[in-house]
Amino acid sequence: MQILVIEDEKRLAEALQQLLSEKKYMVDLAFDGMDGLSMALSGIYDVIVLDVMLPKMNGLQVVGELRKAKVETPVLMLTAKDQVNDKVAGLDAGADDYMTKPFAPIELFARINALTRRQGEVIIDKLTFSDTDLNLSTCDLCCNDKSVHLNYKESEIMKILMSNPGKVTTKDELIVKVWGYDSNAVDNNVEVYISFLRKKLDFIGSSAQIVSLRKIGYRLEVK
Repeated sequence: MQILVIEDEKRLAEALQQLLSEKKYMVDLAFDGMDGLSMALSGIYDVIVLDVMLPKMNGLQVVGELRKAKVETPVLMLTAKDQVNDKVAGLDAGADDYMTKPFAPIELFARINALTRRQGEVIIDKLTFSDTDLNLSTCDLCCNDKSVHLNYKESEIMKILMSNPGKVTTKDELIVKVWGYDSNAVDNNVEVYISFLRKKLDFIGSSAQIVSLRKIGYRLEVK
């Protein structure tokens, strides 16, 4: 899951990033409303954690612009304000939930999970393509009676390819979705992990193959 935290208190933002990263979430940070809006408009995030009081553009304006642009990413408003009117204003602007600071980490995790379920996310344990399964809980790639374990980035790339069979996924998309919006990763990083995945697909005898489309990206096909 990929999460964007838009919070101008850098210490809090970095603490949130650490907490969420420990749960294996990919987390990007923005420290003002304008940068946060620009990143959120990409539509790559599963959840946005958004402070109300921000420089350059406040949180209410950010969520309003997102909804105008038809970006339906769930938004959790995060603020020190606890007045009913503030909560109503946030929800009316298009936010999906509202949480006041300070908060317990367990509550944050629960609210994020609730938001993804509310958006109709289907919790599944396995993706299948041809004769090959990807176990999302264990990150094991299986074909018939053979299996191989994938590391986090391998698993995320394979998940993206298996979720879009026959469709082309660009290197830029993989960098943003797997390494993060502000990552220093380059095309070569993607190529290395694609090479790892091809070797593992061959090892388990899979009929699936990752096809390169020169200067475009990758597509999962049956041999």
